[in-house]
Amino acid sequence: MFTVKRLLTVALLTISMVGIASAGQKRPNSLKVTATAYNSVSKQTDSTPDIAAWGDRLKPGMKAIAVSRDLLKQHGLSYGDKIKIKGLEGEYLVLDKMHSRWRKKIDIYMGKDRREAKRWGKRTVTIHW
Repeated sequence: MFTVKRLLTVALLTISMVGIASAGQKRPNSLKVTATAYNSVSKQTDSTPDIAAWGDRLKPGMKAIAVSRDLLKQHGLSYGDKIKIKGLEGEYLVLDKMHSRWRKKIDIYMGKDRREAKRWGKRTVTIHW
């Protein structure tokens, strides 16, 4: 009896230690989302088009995205996360968030190049983080 209790205690401690050790590790995720593009112009944002939601100053050439708030709350994305967008080169940083009306959506920052943003249009893409 004493040995069984001791074995159970050791087993439970081992399981809980493994859970604690892996709790801080992020697992890679992927998700299909709608992707549009936006520019640093007040007609598309607000009166401070170069300032993102968390206070970052956006500059043309940056690889940044805005994400819908459900991706932050339900899918574990957070400020500063590095995102890969299937079909595009490099990694994009989560530096902005979108109005709460949007769901499963990202907005790719394209500086002041409105023509490029219009050319991008609206697409379904897979993101990885």
